[in-house]
Amino acid sequence: MSEHIEVDLGTRTYIVSVGAGLLADDAPWSALRACRHLLVVTDDNVGPLYLPALQAFVPDHQLPVVTIPAGETSKTLDQCTRVFEALAAMRAGRDAGIIALGGGVIGDLAGFAAACWMRGIGFVQVPTTLLAMVDSSVGGKTGVNLPFGKNLVGAFHQPEAVIADIDTLATLPARERAAGLAEVVKYGAIGDAAFFAWLEDHAGALVVGDREALVHAIATSVRHKAAIVARDERESGERALLNFGHTFGHAIETATGYRRYLHGEAVAIGMVQAARLSERLGLAPRGDGDRMAALLERLGLPVHPPAGLDAMQLLDLMRLDKKALSSGMRFVVWHGIGKAELRADIDDAEVLAVLEA
Repeated sequence: MSEHIEVDLGTRTYIVSVGAGLLADDAPWSALRACRHLLVVTDDNVGPLYLPALQAFVPDHQLPVVTIPAGETSKTLDQCTRVFEALAAMRAGRDAGIIALGGGVIGDLAGFAAACWMRGIGFVQVPTTLLAMVDSSVGGKTGVNLPFGKNLVGAFHQPEAVIADIDTLATLPARERAAGLAEVVKYGAIGDAAFFAWLEDHAGALVVGDREALVHAIATSVRHKAAIVARDERESGERALLNFGHTFGHAIETATGYRRYLHGEAVAIGMVQAARLSERLGLAPRGDGDRMAALLERLGLPVHPPAGLDAMQLLDLMRLDKKALSSGMRFVVWHGIGKAELRADIDDAEVLAVLEA
């Protein structure tokens, strides 16, 4: 039970493999055969679970490991420096490679280190969270956070392959699985009404981790993202639609110190706020926003921001968002289920009204 999706960038392609038992399958690891040195970057939750499997199926290499503390607060330049120090200790050249074993934090940080080391070495994404499988592992956006905001330091650096073994989701807490489903809902919300309806019909199966439903949801999401990345690798246009809800969500994450919400939880809240903003602007019917909020709640996700956040602070954080232009903020606005567009003409007063509500 596996699917293989090609990400075609014109000058090169890579394969996203989605299915069960992939860590024990030789084929997806072929992208690493040319690497003279390999380094694994993981966290202290994931490493003990899956490092033995990696060692067994990359038998021609000794696998030094950099293990960072789990969580968004570890996605920093200081932790990235630890990766650089490990590469230096290995005397790693441009024929070295990095295996990013973990969730989105590990993929972003390890990918950024790969982009920077000797101006770019290969890396393979081995996502172990649902959110990373459907979103951050595909498309080559890498980076780390600063105290001023999320992902402000980063680079576009595509992986050599993505190996999404759904067996790793068996050890994922229910809250983490739900957080990943927020990004799955996003793909239906912005571009595929039929997939959105499928999610409504299969929400219960996804919540309990049904394998067939998960493979379909992950593979469908990856196909949507692969198609958009192929058309707009550097996020100069259409790819920005994938940030639906993220401008609000990133501000909430930053304001709460990356400790209160998982990324997908903040995105779920942000998508509902983006829908409410679109309703205020007369672009989307309220019924569709209610429908999306209902689906997110069925999947175990929050849809309301926490009480006590300062609306002006959130607005200031949104102005620093990396999607902003010198002329002002850009938002992915919604025209109802399956339709979205990028706009840069949204009045701050309208945004503030949503934040205050």
